[in-house]
Amino acid sequence: MEIIAYGVLVDEEPLLREEFRKAFGDHHELRCLGLFLDKDTVPTALGHEVVVTGANDTLDAVVLRALAEGGTRMIAQRSTGYNNIDLKAAEDLGLSVSRVSFYSPYSVAEFAWTLALAIDRRIVRAALRTRDFDFRLDGLMGRDLHDRTAGVVGTGKIGAAFARIAHGFGMRLLGSDVAENPECLALGMEYVPRERLFAESDLISLHVPLLPDTHHVVDATTLALMKDDAILVNTGRGGLVDTDALLETLRTGKLGGVGLDVYEEEAGVFFLDKSLEVMTDERLARLMTFNNVLVTSHQAYFTKDAVDQIVRTTVANIEDHFAGRHGENTLVRPRAA
Repeated sequence: MEIIAYGVLVDEEPLLREEFRKAFGDHHELRCLGLFLDKDTVPTALGHEVVVTGANDTLDAVVLRALAEGGTRMIAQRSTGYNNIDLKAAEDLGLSVSRVSFYSPYSVAEFAWTLALAIDRRIVRAALRTRDFDFRLDGLMGRDLHDRTAGVVGTGKIGAAFARIAHGFGMRLLGSDVAENPECLALGMEYVPRERLFAESDLISLHVPLLPDTHHVVDATTLALMKDDAILVNTGRGGLVDTDALLETLRTGKLGGVGLDVYEEEAGVFFLDKSLEVMTDERLARLMTFNNVLVTSHQAYFTKDAVDQIVRTTVANIEDHFAGRHGENTLVRPRAA
């Protein structure tokens, strides 16, 4: 049987193929595609019982119906997030859906700090200058983070890893979540209402999933509460930030800097080479014009350690499908179950 995988990155493919080889030998073949799954590309999945997807594939009701009619029975999402999948439609169609519920939290937490420090210390601007042999320090002054306040929105595994690093910098910790994490409390974190976190923090990092109640958790109201020189970092999901409100805030000169590894409309843009095309997304283009904004292409998770875990879990989920098993990674059970 051939299993098809969408949006497979160059550095990811050998890891995925090796794990498939170890698990299935010659019993199942793997077809890796660089293109993303959507209503235009879904015909390529015809006849594939198992379809492997990623966070930037579109699995709405239309695509899911086409998959089901084409013979697909399982969707193996190789990411933690699944806001791109219409789970109700999948259930109605009798499709099984799994995800990767856990991988290295350090990959994302460390990258969030990479963005924060690069913004605070003007690393990108400094590197561009020195490549031109311009060694002036004008405009490169940063701030000590020691004794300042870090606000962590979402204190699960990734948020807790981010908080441990902040604690190592000697920062005061404020947290916001539906439940308090004992590990974060042990670091001295104070859980406060979200409004207070945004008002008092010098650095805010987002680590919550994208759900209806977290959509645009950063909007005009919360941005107005932030300090004029605060730094905002989002390595979670693009929909956590209202891009229009952020652009308007940046236009006024507020905020010390913003680090975005995710973007509301990243599907069809991130992971692709758009360098020879006209950028038609005006909001993304405008973000790039601010010299205190750093945008990366959803790479926070992209360490060998994390991808190894993602690949292993994805293949294990497929093994469970063939064996008729389901567990903590199962989002939707097949109708027969």
